[in-house]
Amino acid sequence: MPRYSKGASKSVESAMRRKKKGTLRSGPGGKGGKVKSREQAIAIGLSEAREKGAKVPKKKSAGKTATKKSASKKSASKKSAPKKAASRKTATRKSAVRKSATRKKAAPRKKAATRKKSSM
Repeated sequence: MPRYSKGASKSVESAMRRKKKGTLRSGPGGKGGKVKSREQAIAIGLSEAREKGAKVPKKKSAGKTATKKSASKKSASKKSAPKKAASRKTATRKSAVRKSATRKKAAPRKKAATRKKSSM
């Protein structure tokens, strides 16, 4: 188990107390659900200690994402800017406006022959 600074351990301690009491909530501003696991309570306590400025190591996930971002930026900078299309020397001609021919109306459909009901 890693050892953290006194300030960090105090914030974790208070987070654990709040978890037992049932007032510790997850999410930004405590808008998430109630915290049920010890690990989650410890993580919340450590993040609160980070905000206060206590000596706490960086998150493992935070270090990984930073390296990924820097690697992607390097590869993006190598790509050249998209080239502009060559300008045309001759002006584009507009097509002549077509006169709309009078359309023939379709013949109305014949209704299907209906059977007469036989009354018994």
